[in-house]
Formats: sequence, structure tokens, C-alpha cells
Amino acid sequence: MIGKVKQWLGIEGVKLELSLPEGQALANGSIRGTIRFQSMNPQTVTGIRVVLIERYSRGRKEERLIDEYELGRLELKETFEVLPEQLVEKEFTMAARWLRKAESQFRVEAEAKVKGVALNPFDKKVIELA
Repeated sequence: MIGKVKQWLGIEGVKLELSLPEGQALANGSIRGTIRFQSMNPQTVTGIRVVLIERYSRGRKEERLIDEYELGRLELKETFEVLPEQLVEKEFTMAARWLRKAESQFRVEAEAKVKGVALNPFDKKVIELA
């Protein structure tokens, strides 16, 4: 019983880690990275979503406004198994739209859809763009 609850909540299930090279240049209009998967129990990943977000801020103190813009999205419709104590790596390249870069912070978010799990594993990393 406890094992089924743990599996449904994603405890001891698939763990997702996002790895991005530092100081990527967007001269070619794309972001590269790797997503690593590990699990304590056999799990099936049915898809991956990767998003590049720009957090744009302007103004000062009480009048400060913050907006977030989605600059790129990648949906990987790939099904694969993550076995216990096995490291699975998936590389990706995502096209990105025009950037403002005026007091902006950029982050990449990744989320995997896992069969039979209510809470999908995810990770996010702030990225410095050159």
C-alpha cells in the first residue's frame, strides 16, 4: 500500500536533472543541454517538455514590474524506460526567439511525463547567455 502511494507521488521514482553549459551564445539562435534521469524503481517516461523563459524587470521599488516571456519550447514525444540505478541522458537543442537582454534573467525548465505518476519530475536552471 505504501509502495503504491510512493509511486503515485513520484517518491523513489524518476529524478530529473537539467545540465546546461555556462555562457551559451545565442548567435545561432539555439540553446543546448542534457537532461539526466535516474530512478530507484523501474519507470516509463512518455514525454519531455523543455521551455526557455525570460524574466524581464523594469521600474524601481514599489513601481517595479516583472513580466515573463516564453522564448522557446521543445516537446519530445519519446517513450523510454528508466531502470533502477541506471543513468539515462537525453541531449536537446531548442530554438529561441529574439531576446531583449535589458535587466533580464533567463531560465530553462524541464518536465518529464511519467506513466502512473501524479507529480511529474521537473528541474529549472538559471542560465547566463552571452
